[in-house]
Amino acid sequence: MLKSEQGTAALAIVYLNGRYIPEASATVSVLDRGFIFGDGVYEVIPVFGSHILRFSEHLARLGNSLAGIYLDNPHAEAEWRDIVATLLERNPGAENRSVYLQVTRGAGERGHVPSKALLPTVFAMCNPIPERDYTRGVSAITHEDIRWQYCNIKVTSLLPNVLLRHRAKERDGSTEAILLRGDRVTEGAASNVFVVHGRRVATPPKDHSLLPGITRDLVVDLLRGAKLGCEEAKITRADLVSADELWITSSMMGIAPVTRLDGRPVGQGQPGAVWREADAIYQAFKVKGVGGAAPN
Repeated sequence: MLKSEQGTAALAIVYLNGRYIPEASATVSVLDRGFIFGDGVYEVIPVFGSHILRFSEHLARLGNSLAGIYLDNPHAEAEWRDIVATLLERNPGAENRSVYLQVTRGAGERGHVPSKALLPTVFAMCNPIPERDYTRGVSAITHEDIRWQYCNIKVTSLLPNVLLRHRAKERDGSTEAILLRGDRVTEGAASNVFVVHGRRVATPPKDHSLLPGITRDLVVDLLRGAKLGCEEAKITRADLVSADELWITSSMMGIAPVTRLDGRPVGQGQPGAVWREADAIYQAFKVKGVGGAAPN
């Protein structure tokens, strides 16, 4: 909840189908296919200070997700830019914020075959990004990847991911579940995975089994630009267990060092030297605002 200058609670303003309204006033039909079937996609875009992180790349991924569920994009990029800019303007306060965009197929008679005449439901909101302390790193578990076959589409039906995160927390208070299909690492339940052996950094290549993370791609580009390097290659369970360092990345976490995996220390059990180098590069990128100014 945002605070006004007088310290009283101020209602968050959200976007819903062309209107900017208080969050408490935002409602959708109980027959919305997003509610009934999880029939929709979403995107989360971080904004650091006055700079938005890779805005066009996030919108391109949103477009790819919409195409993946046979749904037309309801807005052109310029219109999305206006929505984001207005939300940021109407929800001031936090220095670092995230903008959540969601598009569902809309409301209509319940049925597995949707009507092409439905109007999509478009929702967006803005929230502060919490501060992260990675002094001791985070912990993770490994788990069989129980999700569907099209993880490259950023869909709203996230129950498997929710269950995996819940199991991680219940098992030993871990932050994340790192997923495997057979012997192959795919990604985290809500993150991408990087492993480090010596100074060799690697992350799984993009395919249908993992989400093409915008922060993942940024980290790959930054490491290569800094001549630290990053290889996109198959990662096995043995690679994971033997890693000197292990990282998970997402828009909300940035680059998080995993220092315990399945209750055992990763490397020396503390954030490693390569992570510190990579994180410094990432933080410098954020400060410079190379990701692009927030849309006007």
